[in-house]
Amino acid sequence: MEIWKKPISLEILNRTSANTLIEHLNIVYSEIGDNFISATMPVCHFTHQPLGMLHGGASVVLAETLGSVAANFCVDDDSYCVGLDINANHIRSMREGHVTGKAEPLHLGVSTQVWQITITDPRGRLVCTSRLTMAVQKAKNNKQKLNSGV
Repeated sequence: MEIWKKPISLEILNRTSANTLIEHLNIVYSEIGDNFISATMPVCHFTHQPLGMLHGGASVVLAETLGSVAANFCVDDDSYCVGLDINANHIRSMREGHVTGKAEPLHLGVSTQVWQITITDPRGRLVCTSRLTMAVQKAKNNKQKLNSGV
């Protein structure tokens, strides 16, 4: 069953990244399903921590990006979502290549949403798993909508 309440496409999603941390980390939305969104992120000098491995904070940025954007496409035009809590378990280290994150809803409620985000390496091995809780708020004005115009 499709969960999206607003028009959604890879073009729309990638357009929301302009002039943000998402663009800076070269996170690119790569797939949309009826109940998930995926994106890739490079593992390289700008996503490394000082020991030359993928920074856990970069993984959390990917996870929160996916869950937050997905959450905002699951609410009506008069609502928006903001993060309440995120946790992450870093399972496997990486030094190069790319990771793929996939956000899927665990709960889509009236006042909260909970998203599970899995981040894997190119071989499908788990690198990080994260859970994101979102608050659903009523929009007070049009400025609180995604900068894509939706």
